[in-house]
Amino acid sequence: MKRSIGLFILALGLALAELAHAAPAAKPAACNPATFRTVLDVGHTAEAPGAISARGVGEFDFNLWLARRIEAALVEKGFAKTMLLIRTGPNRAGLPQRVAAANATGADLFISIHHDSVPAAFIEKWEYEGAEGRFSDRFRGHSIFISSEHPQYQRSLAFARSLGLALKARGLAYTPHYTEAFMAARRRQLVDKEAGVYRFDKLAVLIGTKMPAVLLEAGSIINRDEELLVQSPERQALVAAAVTEAVEQFCESRHTPRRSRAPGRRN
Repeated sequence: MKRSIGLFILALGLALAELAHAAPAAKPAACNPATFRTVLDVGHTAEAPGAISARGVGEFDFNLWLARRIEAALVEKGFAKTMLLIRTGPNRAGLPQRVAAANATGADLFISIHHDSVPAAFIEKWEYEGAEGRFSDRFRGHSIFISSEHPQYQRSLAFARSLGLALKARGLAYTPHYTEAFMAARRRQLVDKEAGVYRFDKLAVLIGTKMPAVLLEAGSIINRDEELLVQSPERQALVAAAVTEAVEQFCESRHTPRRSRAPGRRN
């Protein structure tokens, strides 16, 4: 009798073990797009539009066009809580309010959308549609900035790298000129050469935001050829797809890297 009970218990144990091996417990999803919040910060304002393109269009318009395209791409992928942050009034004076508005959303990620210009020394004049315009065709390409002073520097860097590689995979190249001595006060340290990620420690939106934060300069609007490219639906779709891919990767990742000393950062 005892032997029969022992054999029964052994058989039951083997059966349970086999069942557990055949049907492992499902792991919870690492990312729930429906609850993940991304703030898309539209750089500058209508009143203070930022850089002026070679054909006389304010940077704010380019930023808004692209941000809306990115928003649509993210929502289509299920990131329904994606938010556009659009401010009004003087840009520099409103930066604290911009940061406060972003932090009030409780977002998981902050992406500031911009388009680039060049130092005044490189500006040339030309005539466009009967009016004098200013341009520089010397530089082209996007760039990504993060701050080593941000409390979530490593997570910001992780997203920035994903974004840079996603842009690269779509045939888009970053501009390397920020490392050159002629950039003077605008010279930046390249912290990820493969992905085109630069360090920019003094920018309010990259320091004061509570969530991981990056700033994307999506292209040079002072470059006459690139100005036309960055406002095209095809280029905007490429950038939006890259941002969406990077957001998906960031959302899926459960690993939070240990905070370590940033390149060139002082204690």
